[in-house]
Amino acid sequence: MTVSSWRELDEAIGEAGRSDGALHAHSTLVFRGLARSGYSHMSGLARLQGDYAAVESHLIRNFRKYAHRAAPGPALWDWLALGQHHGLPTRLLDWTFSPLVALHFATAAWPEEDALLLAVDSAGAHRLLPERLRASLDQEGALLFTTEMLAAHAPDLCAFDRLGEGLPPFLVFFEPPSLDERVVNQSSVLSAFSSATYQLEEWLAEHPGLASGWVIPAEVKAEVRQRLDQANITERVLLPGLDGLADWLRRYYSPGSIAYGEGAGGSSMAGQDDRRRREGRMGP
Repeated sequence: MTVSSWRELDEAIGEAGRSDGALHAHSTLVFRGLARSGYSHMSGLARLQGDYAAVESHLIRNFRKYAHRAAPGPALWDWLALGQHHGLPTRLLDWTFSPLVALHFATAAWPEEDALLLAVDSAGAHRLLPERLRASLDQEGALLFTTEMLAAHAPDLCAFDRLGEGLPPFLVFFEPPSLDERVVNQSSVLSAFSSATYQLEEWLAEHPGLASGWVIPAEVKAEVRQRLDQANITERVLLPGLDGLADWLRRYYSPGSIAYGEGAGGSSMAGQDDRRRREGRMGP
């Protein structure tokens, strides 16, 4: 739906996330914010184009080899989270438990463009998982997986993909390790499909009842941005460090004029670095 005001958007998010209290005391929604409603939810790996699935293992192997001093944890899933965090092309997508964090990424750039806020019911998505994975969540009483839980069933991506043999591609949500304050402050969540070539748009088309989306027109985008700034949902908080501080000041003193380069534009642990690369201000 297209919203006409901050109040309408806030009420719609609250209604979509209302819990019946049967299983989870809080909302089971996870969110992504897109600065331009025409952006796609394609993974960073798929943006390489060509036979990108064939290079996935090479990317991960070489990232681990050259980044060995930054050991995030023992599991492959820890390394995938670290790579995603620093802009490595992976099959993962970034999400957040916080609609306000997602709205920050939807409204911090391209003020003249309509934005999009997407919400997916993670509990509903997990009801579609293979039985082994569902049982693991039930045993832990968990809403999302941890990297350790995923590693117990799939120590590598080949094993992960085999879990879905004979089934449609499935979607898992997991919490990354607390790599730094950015991950913590953004209430970060990651998702992975059981196929490197399967993209979120396909899944959304096949499971429309598990997602909600709100188009935020440019004029409403300005109002939402003002509300977020008043609530201190800014680059200075969500991207701790000098880069986030500089971005916050750039936007603060250039109201209505910030327009970042082309790219995914979604809620992202790596959004800061991705944007700077697109502007040509960082090396690969």
